[in-house]
Amino acid sequence: MKFKTKRKRGIIRDYIVGWTIAFLFLSIVRGVGTIEVSSVQFEFWETILVSIIFGLFFGSISGYAQILIEERYYRRISMQRLVVYRLLYAILFLFLIILFSYVMVTQFFGEVKGLLDFAFEPGSSAIYFYIISADIFMLLLRQVSLMLGQDNLWKLFKGKFYTPREENRIFMFLDLQSSTQHAENLGHIKYSKMIQDCFNDLGVVVENEAEIYQYVGDEVILTWRLKDGLRNQNCLNAYFNFKNRLIKKQKYYHDSYNCLPFFKAGLNTGIVTVTEVGKYKKEIAYHGDTINTAARIQGLCNTFNQELLVSGNLKKQLDNSRFRFKELGSISLKGKENQVSIYAVSRGEN
Repeated sequence: MKFKTKRKRGIIRDYIVGWTIAFLFLSIVRGVGTIEVSSVQFEFWETILVSIIFGLFFGSISGYAQILIEERYYRRISMQRLVVYRLLYAILFLFLIILFSYVMVTQFFGEVKGLLDFAFEPGSSAIYFYIISADIFMLLLRQVSLMLGQDNLWKLFKGKFYTPREENRIFMFLDLQSSTQHAENLGHIKYSKMIQDCFNDLGVVVENEAEIYQYVGDEVILTWRLKDGLRNQNCLNAYFNFKNRLIKKQKYYHDSYNCLPFFKAGLNTGIVTVTEVGKYKKEIAYHGDTINTAARIQGLCNTFNQELLVSGNLKKQLDNSRFRFKELGSISLKGKENQVSIYAVSRGEN
């Protein structure tokens, strides 16, 4: 819950900064070397103050609106309806800006005129076009941020991934069980819709500070910075929270697909290299034996008839009081010279 609140704060912060910059830019463009054509005249530094107030107020509104859309509507409505809702929001948002501006100029700047006259002042259409364009631009930035992962867009801007560097990370490979059977029973279209629903429900793992690294067919790769994954057993709780989400929606899955999807997972931790790759399609990529080992550990779930396996290296760093760990021995993994100790994990105290 703490991370969920942190994520919401981050969205609101981004929108406050974005709208403050947008209003400041408008103030500078209109206030330096230009003549205001409307009857309402502002001093330059007054517009700077107003821009900061507007940025805080309307940035908060936009941030909360974005949170509401992401949590309640992204998975429930088509893209066409989402665009319509966003357009209605933009109109309402513009009306609030006009109303808020009208109150400010009448109460604090002594302007006396009707609301309609104020709303349709000369030059107002250009301002309205700018505000709607800024809203669309920030929405697009948010979509790019969602595609790249939490805070990665800003890191790319700073060039943090341009040169390969090392990080200590935890990786989880999640794989859908009986995927071939599901595909045969459902057909490709319905099977893809089921995968889509599963991966939407996987969004619950953001509450455990997980970063969704890649979707590969019916498999997902999650990752954490080491301290984030160890904190509150996030890397283990993420699996069981996702499992519980699917169980809570079992009626939906049975009614829609006549099955309940079940995933098995393998985890490992260690040093990896992170870098920016690609010229025309950029991506943040992790390289290293840590990832390969996590994948091979996940592949042993069926061999040992277990739903969640972790490496001994990760198990040593976890709090053992909230989960049961069963040692399965040291296993030789394909492509590795040294054996890797494996533990099965289940809910409950030791």
